[in-house]
Amino acid sequence: MIATLAEVKEWLRIDDSTEDTLLNTLIVAAEEYLKNATDKTFDSTNKLAVLFIRVLVTDMYENREYTTDKATEK
Repeated sequence: MIATLAEVKEWLRIDDSTEDTLLNTLIVAAEEYLKNATDKTFDSTNKLAVLFIRVLVTDMYENREYTTDKATEK
Protein backbone atom coordinates (compact mmCIF):
# COMPACT_ATOMS: atom_id res chain seq x y z
CA MET A 1 0.00 0.00 0.00
CA ILE A 2 1.34 3.38 -1.00
CA ALA A 3 -0.65 5.48 1.48
CA THR A 4 -2.36 4.22 4.61
CA LEU A 5 -5.83 5.06 5.80
CA ALA A 6 -4.35 6.94 8.76
CA GLU A 7 -2.17 9.08 6.47
CA VAL A 8 -5.06 9.93 4.18
CA LYS A 9 -7.36 10.77 7.10
CA GLU A 10 -4.70 13.06 8.56
CA TRP A 11 -4.21 14.70 5.13
CA LEU A 12 -7.98 15.25 4.82
CA ARG A 13 -8.29 16.27 8.49
CA ILE A 14 -10.88 13.57 9.22
CA ASP A 15 -11.03 12.44 12.85
CA ASP A 16 -13.90 9.95 12.98
CA SER A 17 -14.24 6.55 11.35
CA THR A 18 -17.57 6.99 9.54
CA GLU A 19 -15.86 7.39 6.15
CA ASP A 20 -13.22 4.67 6.58
CA THR A 21 -14.80 2.22 4.14
CA LEU A 22 -15.15 4.88 1.46
CA LEU A 23 -11.62 6.15 2.02
CA ASN A 24 -10.16 2.64 1.79
CA THR A 25 -12.01 2.15 -1.50
CA LEU A 26 -10.69 5.46 -2.82
CA ILE A 27 -7.13 4.60 -1.77
CA VAL A 28 -7.30 1.30 -3.65
CA ALA A 29 -8.78 3.03 -6.70
CA ALA A 30 -6.09 5.73 -6.65
CA GLU A 31 -3.32 3.16 -6.36
CA GLU A 32 -4.77 1.15 -9.25
CA TYR A 33 -5.05 4.34 -11.32
CA LEU A 34 -1.38 5.17 -10.70
CA LYS A 35 -0.29 1.64 -11.57
CA ASN A 36 -2.38 1.56 -14.76
CA ALA A 37 -1.28 5.05 -15.84
CA THR A 38 2.44 4.40 -15.38
CA ASP A 39 2.72 0.61 -15.75
CA LYS A 40 4.93 0.72 -12.63
CA THR A 41 4.47 -0.41 -9.06
CA PHE A 42 5.15 2.08 -6.28
CA ASP A 43 5.36 1.80 -2.51
CA SER A 44 5.37 4.12 0.46
CA THR A 45 9.07 4.94 0.02
CA ASN A 46 8.29 6.96 -3.11
CA LYS A 47 7.25 10.33 -1.70
CA LEU A 48 5.82 11.59 -4.99
CA ALA A 49 3.64 8.49 -5.25
CA VAL A 50 2.41 9.06 -1.69
CA LEU A 51 1.59 12.67 -2.51
CA PHE A 52 -0.17 11.65 -5.74
CA ILE A 53 -2.36 9.16 -3.86
CA ARG A 54 -3.25 11.75 -1.22
CA VAL A 55 -4.16 14.35 -3.85
CA LEU A 56 -6.14 11.93 -6.01
CA VAL A 57 -8.04 10.54 -3.01
CA THR A 58 -8.78 14.10 -1.90
CA ASP A 59 -10.17 14.95 -5.33
CA MET A 60 -12.32 11.83 -5.49
CA TYR A 61 -13.53 12.32 -1.91
CA GLU A 62 -14.38 16.00 -2.28
CA ASN A 63 -16.11 15.55 -5.65
CA ARG A 64 -18.04 12.34 -4.91
CA GLU A 65 -21.36 14.17 -4.50
CA TYR A 66 -21.13 15.78 -7.92
CA THR A 67 -20.66 12.39 -9.58
CA THR A 68 -23.49 10.85 -7.59
CA ASP A 69 -25.86 13.72 -8.41
CA LYS A 70 -25.09 13.49 -12.15
CA ALA A 71 -25.72 9.73 -12.15
CA THR A 72 -29.15 10.12 -10.54
CA GLU A 73 -30.25 12.83 -12.99
CA LYS A 74 -30.42 10.37 -15.90
